[in-house]
Amino acid sequence: MPSFIYTAMNGKTGKEVKGKIDAVNEELAAIDLKKQDLYPTSIKSANKPQKTSAKKSGGGKKKKGGGLDIMSLSFGPKVIKRKELTVLTRQLAILLDAGLPLIRSLRTLERQTKDPNNKIVLGETADLVEGGSTFSEALAQNPKSFDKLYLNMVRAGEAAGAMEIILNRLAQFLEKAARIAGKIKSAMIYPVVVLVIALTITAGLLIFIVPNFAKTFNDLLEGEPLPGITLFIMQVSDILQHRIYLVLIAIAVIIILYKLAMKNDYGRWGIHWVYYNMPLFGPIISKTAISRFSQTLGTLMASGVPVLNALLIVKETSGNEVVASAVQKVHDAVKEGEGIAAPLNATNIFPAMVISMIEVGEETGKLPEMLSKVAETYEEEVDNAVGALTSMIEPLMIVGLAVIVGTIVIGMFAPMIKIIEKLG
Repeated sequence: MPSFIYTAMNGKTGKEVKGKIDAVNEELAAIDLKKQDLYPTSIKSANKPQKTSAKKSGGGKKKKGGGLDIMSLSFGPKVIKRKELTVLTRQLAILLDAGLPLIRSLRTLERQTKDPNNKIVLGETADLVEGGSTFSEALAQNPKSFDKLYLNMVRAGEAAGAMEIILNRLAQFLEKAARIAGKIKSAMIYPVVVLVIALTITAGLLIFIVPNFAKTFNDLLEGEPLPGITLFIMQVSDILQHRIYLVLIAIAVIIILYKLAMKNDYGRWGIHWVYYNMPLFGPIISKTAISRFSQTLGTLMASGVPVLNALLIVKETSGNEVVASAVQKVHDAVKEGEGIAAPLNATNIFPAMVISMIEVGEETGKLPEMLSKVAETYEEEVDNAVGALTSMIEPLMIVGLAVIVGTIVIGMFAPMIKIIEKLG
């Protein structure tokens, strides 16, 4: 009977175990190991010579025939897109749960994926694992595809010997995050389209219509003073016609100042504070941040990541400096021996309901479950807020467009009264 050399995680102790097992094939060997509460990360035939892992130079892989595989040519680090990472994570969890060893699962995903970038990343990860690296160490070589949240959860899965469970949680987390982001993007499409249409109509009136009125006023009123609103509109029209460079310079200065502020800690905090508290969009941003905080922290703690490490990961993946600053304060307080609820309440960022649920979770010892409930609640809140914003923005945009066009019309027709009086 064939023999196989395996590396596995002990489900009881969480320690790595190496040994040899007799089985008909790799699949049956994996099943036998799982019966012994051992979760294989690598299974290799004892009768075949071990492959040596060599670092790739020049970014290309050699084909079996000695030629260069053009599809594998690498010009810089390859990145797996977030949506595709979610699918691959789910598929990897299914393959591991079916009893396939980690390396074979990675090779299976590498063969079936059609995206060249994904194929390269999966192939390099499998090569590193075959060379003796742990799965988390292999993933860490591609930080643009696998962030700190992903890596720490994989490390927790390696330590607990329950990689397929952790990967399923990761896939669920990524799916929820993608769903929330998709809803927000969908809600933004309509106002952006309406805003572009409004700006186009306004620019058309100022560039093509207003100058004709201005010429008429100069001919018929012969230097008589015009109403203030008319003068203002005519000045704006003149800038757009003859001094458009001033508008472009102003836009460039605003963009540069914004980018400089985003590179500074205080500037970035100030901009994110404005986002967090702005009307209409502020409630969506704050509720999304609360949902993300709760989902991330709950998922990490449920996966076995220590609370201090989990808080640091939440801080780095929050995407909002206001929330990140609050989480840092909570981390410092927890490090001194306090709980999470009290310092979180002191930040004045999270609602009382969230604080109360976290406090109950700490008292009952079910904080991860309570955080998951908070995340679900606020995911629904985000849905409701997005729906309310969508229904509210339509009339607001219509009113705004009417005010802009109406102001131009009033500004142009106000001098017509004087012209009519003069003609009379």
